[in-house]
Amino acid sequence: MARAGVTVERLVRAAAELADEVGFHNVTVSALARGFGVKPAALYAHVKDLQELRVRVAELALGEMADRAAAALAGRSGKDALIPFADAYRDYAKEHPGRYAATQIELDSESLDLDAGRRHSDLTRAILRGYDLAEPDQTDAVRMLHSTLHGYVTLETAGGFRRHSRAADASWSRTLDALDSVLRNWPPA
Repeated sequence: MARAGVTVERLVRAAAELADEVGFHNVTVSALARGFGVKPAALYAHVKDLQELRVRVAELALGEMADRAAAALAGRSGKDALIPFADAYRDYAKEHPGRYAATQIELDSESLDLDAGRRHSDLTRAILRGYDLAEPDQTDAVRMLHSTLHGYVTLETAGGFRRHSRAADASWSRTLDALDSVLRNWPPA
């Protein structure tokens, strides 16, 4: 029987908040149960296992990121869309490091809901409309954007840029200029 006050939504939100505090891979059912004042077994009335909980946190985070990206992209294209999209991505990763880490887990067709991930990918493709890329170049460009943004954000949040006198914001701006240049001058196959 489900414990009063504990719902799937509250459990997932609590797991996301805990992930931001202690790291995504440090979230445990035991720690969440303590937060709700219940025994760990009580939470299994709401989720099958820790993996399901992690997938749900990933879905939540992807949905939140997609909401931010959609707001940033509204009515924009090309570089005018690329920069606010990238900034929304970077800001989210800095503000919610645990949730951001959750977005990197593999979601397969067995996962509960792939719509959040698909929506995020569709928003990335929306940026590319301003660059007039057709398939398969569009897929290659989506992969380049995601890997560049993810790599930069991951290195930055891990402290990888602290040892240099040049501000990370200045390099971020130049990175986005370079991405825009590559997208505008996409090499022929």
